[in-house]
Amino acid sequence: MVLDTPNPQAERSLLPQEVADLLSVKLDHKDFLEKDVLSNVVAFRRAANYLAASMIFLKENSLLERELRHSDIKPRLLGHWGTCPGLTLVYAHLNLLIRRHDLDCLYVVGPGHGAPAILASLWLEGSLGHYDEAYSRTRKGLDRLVYGFSTPTGFPSHVTALTPGSIHEGGELGYALAVSWGAVMDKRDLVVCCVVGDGEAETATMHASWQGHKYIDPAESGAVIPIVHVNKYKIANPTQLGTMDDAETTAYFAGHGYQTVIVRDLDNIDDDLACSLEWAHTEIKKIQAAARGGKPIVKPRWPLIVLQSPKGWTGPQKVEDQFVEGTFRSHQVPLMTAAKDDTELEQLQDWLGKYHVSELITPDGQISEQVRKAIPDNNAKLLGRILDKLPREPLSVPDWRKYAHKIGTQESCMRAIGVLLDSVANDNKQGFRIFSPDELASNKLDAVLDNTARNFQWDETTRGKGGQVIEILSENLLHGMLQGYLLTGRSGLFPSYESFASIAHTMLVQYEKFIKQTHETTWRKPVNSINYIVTSTFAEQFHNGYSHQNPSVIQTFLNLKPQAARVYFPADANTFLSSVAHCLRSKNYANLLVGSKQPKPVFLSADEADAHCRAGASVWKFCSTDDGLDPDVVLCGIGSEMTLEVVSAASILRRLAPALRVRVVNVNDLMVLGQNEHPHSFSETTFEALFTTDRPVLFNYHGYHIDLGGMLFGRRSCTGARMSIACYREEGTTTTMLDLMMRNKCSRFDVLERAVLAASARNDRVKVDLPVLLGEIGHARQKCKDFINAEDKDPDGMFDTPTFEDTESFSPSILRQGKPDRNNLSTKDFPDFWVN
Repeated sequence: MVLDTPNPQAERSLLPQEVADLLSVKLDHKDFLEKDVLSNVVAFRRAANYLAASMIFLKENSLLERELRHSDIKPRLLGHWGTCPGLTLVYAHLNLLIRRHDLDCLYVVGPGHGAPAILASLWLEGSLGHYDEAYSRTRKGLDRLVYGFSTPTGFPSHVTALTPGSIHEGGELGYALAVSWGAVMDKRDLVVCCVVGDGEAETATMHASWQGHKYIDPAESGAVIPIVHVNKYKIANPTQLGTMDDAETTAYFAGHGYQTVIVRDLDNIDDDLACSLEWAHTEIKKIQAAARGGKPIVKPRWPLIVLQSPKGWTGPQKVEDQFVEGTFRSHQVPLMTAAKDDTELEQLQDWLGKYHVSELITPDGQISEQVRKAIPDNNAKLLGRILDKLPREPLSVPDWRKYAHKIGTQESCMRAIGVLLDSVANDNKQGFRIFSPDELASNKLDAVLDNTARNFQWDETTRGKGGQVIEILSENLLHGMLQGYLLTGRSGLFPSYESFASIAHTMLVQYEKFIKQTHETTWRKPVNSINYIVTSTFAEQFHNGYSHQNPSVIQTFLNLKPQAARVYFPADANTFLSSVAHCLRSKNYANLLVGSKQPKPVFLSADEADAHCRAGASVWKFCSTDDGLDPDVVLCGIGSEMTLEVVSAASILRRLAPALRVRVVNVNDLMVLGQNEHPHSFSETTFEALFTTDRPVLFNYHGYHIDLGGMLFGRRSCTGARMSIACYREEGTTTTMLDLMMRNKCSRFDVLERAVLAASARNDRVKVDLPVLLGEIGHARQKCKDFINAEDKDPDGMFDTPTFEDTESFSPSILRQGKPDRNNLSTKDFPDFWVN
């Protein structure tokens, strides 16, 4: 890419230039700042820019007390200089805004690779030393900051949870604004300034995030000031916003609902930005005052600032006769060979020298009076310490047992927890929200809306209602909002269709990296867990078809750190109620709960469900032979639909092969099965007590084979062919639920076939009848397929509650009805077409 000029102006568009005059805000910023205030702000910026640059380059001579030598330069030059001058500029002016208005303000940095700018500012204000004495505002602390940056013993190259004041992992671009919207919800006095890089602005999540202000009720929530930093280049190419003229830029943001001011007077940049931030704060107060006074502005135009400054501003203008400042070449390290090349070393000396750091920081590491006066006097208001005012708010969760359902009835797991969540929302008006794609009613969770409402400020039916449900058809935007909400102390849920939960896959991974690093600090407080509820599972997508059948979100959770990941498969309404109540009370976890939205049998009472959930997995004696003692086979269901097929198969085996001895196991907590450092993992002794040491174990599993196979690998008793897994096999179409199960070889017919084959190896009575049994099963399967093809539905009663003969078990009598006539197998679980 050939550049003949730095920081080129955008070509004029075909839009009438009057558009810019009409839509953009014009402010008179001339001499806006008093001279002494301006001098202080400039001093802070100079100090921060010096430290940011020195962090990238220096391993000795941190305050440039002598001429640079090649030996002063780090062996590996890592960091991103290009965005740093813009970030320090904003930091300095947020300090000024805080001083003027005593603001509670968070700074969310979209270009998270600009960590040197943020760390430099945090050191200057004393927040780094406040949390870690090793980074005190002394010469020793300064040297550690500079020399340790981007090394194994210092701060990493991106803004992370190790960075005080951060609520956003800056490594993966696109999420900053979404996180900011979530942070201000229910925080009336909080202002979040979010810098969005113009490269980041090209991401899909950011495109959706411009709409986030439409879900902010100014009567109950704070506000976000988006600052779009247009420095015109990414790592090697121009940005889209960098090629847009004023008319295009203002029209673009006006269409998203903003009033825009463009800041670009480079000779008077501090006056320009200070004036613009003051305008933004005033506009926010107007909007909030109207809403809080009972006369809300309909479709308010929130303020947005476009900051146009050269990439790598104040850095080297040219290197080897090529423009650097104001071009993509300043994105990372402008002088890559300074450790060896005399010319580049001299350029680095000139660059760092022009900040005149000796005027700003003394040899013993004390900041000058000018720099100090640019920092808020109230330490509690510092950008690096404001999170101390936003601690975790424990959630009030009612006793779920009063919402329990009678055993033997049928109930949708989602409808059951919807009633519980309605109570949770009602009891936690300011600290609990549900961030749902436009599927809450479809997922049968709409009981939540009995006492709260959706919150969409551009819709007159939900405006100003204090609604706690945010519904947007953007999983990414919602996930970012949830992250910001959680990291500022509150609780929330992310319910989704199973197939689309994985759209936010990398966001969850990045979020959990952030949470993992919070545990590596001594000053980060616990946060409430991030809770996924996924339903409309693959087996329930008989109306939408193959595109809606995808349980891959499970693998995402299994790949997280064991200390964080929790994956639950409640088999009925009561186990789901118990599990979700536990997850809502938990902290620092990533909880995935997978369940059915269609009515399913309630197998366990409230007490039994609680005991089962505490154990993680247990033998279901009511559907086992002799309470599961001395089985020929172990049948294990994991997942609501999968468990129903297992229990139905166990019921049929009572009549079809009464000599076959069955133990039925259900797993609620998937993590108990793994042999790793997960705190829930069963010991080998417990695992073998549940699954025996030598009997065939037939898993009917909700997800992909690799999920469960990977967890079982290495167990001492999981050798040879003893363990077999039936699961989702990527077979699907628009069809019935039972047909989907048959296509994926996890229906009751498949469980029956596997069971009699496995049992025949040790049970001669089963073996002698094996051909007949397999024939019966195959015939029934085919008749069922024929019925579905002819009638376009499953046979009536196929999913009714299975029945069992009287056994010694804790199951109530409704599940233990008398043994049917062997000559008449026409039961609800054993349809008429089972026999000729």
